[in-house]
Formats: sequence, structure tokens, C-alpha cells
Amino acid sequence: MSFLVRPARSLDASATGAILYQYQQQTDWLPKLYSEAELISYSGAMVDSGWVTVIEQQGRVTGFLARDGAEIRALYIAAKVRRKRLGRLLMARAKREARQLKLNTFVANEPAQRFYLQQGFREIARGDGSGNEEGLPEITYQWRVEDERQEAAA
Repeated sequence: MSFLVRPARSLDASATGAILYQYQQQTDWLPKLYSEAELISYSGAMVDSGWVTVIEQQGRVTGFLARDGAEIRALYIAAKVRRKRLGRLLMARAKREARQLKLNTFVANEPAQRFYLQQGFREIARGDGSGNEEGLPEITYQWRVEDERQEAAA
């Protein structure tokens, strides 16, 4: 099965927003703070800022990564195609385009934590939830190309 990784276009906001909404609705521990329309609007703002890379399968957007410089703001894959290495493809592209990356994930999101650790990220900080809208404890991770090179040389 082939996938196309490409910069998002304006019309992709609907698909990326729907993926976000689906994740919010299907995740028990995540507060349901936003409507689908609000998440589509948020996605549109990220797309318009040039932050979003999508992964497409048979003409349909099935996942995306939003990156503002070195900060990954979002990485989501549609439920039907999770665990098919799509997140790895998006992350590989982000790593090719940056010398370092930083992101936050919730402590409750154990699958994301495993994924980021497998991708070479290291925990650098923890928060109690007072700094995010959801009010949930979070972990900050960082990846640096220098760290990856040192590990490869060891």
C-alpha cells in the first residue's frame, strides 16, 4: 500500500480537523472541549500557517503532523489506519527538516509516549496541567540530531 506525504493544502483542513475530533471523541481520558467545527477551524489555522504535513492514501488524508519550527504541535493518525507506520513516516520527514524537535504529550497518553521514545525523543520536563487547556499533566520531549548521531556512533 502506498502513501503520499505532502504539505497540506487549504482543503485538507476539513480532513485534519475531523481526525482531531475523532481522536477527542474516542479518547476516554481527554476532556471534550471542542466541537468538530472548532477543530476544523483550528486545523485550518495551522494549515494556513504552513505548519502541516499530511499523509494521504488513495487520495484521502489519513494523518498529519503540524510543526511550528522545532515545535511539533500535533501528530494524529486516523483510527482506522493506526499502527501502520504512518506516524513514523511523518516523523521521519520532520526529522529530515529540523536539527531538533520538541513536543508535549499528556501523561495519560501512554501509546504516544512509547512512540516518541522509540523515535529517539528524550523526556526533558513534566508539567502539572496548569499550562494547558485540558488541565492534564504533561511531558515535554526533545529530539536532537546530535543525540541520534552519538547513539549511532556508540
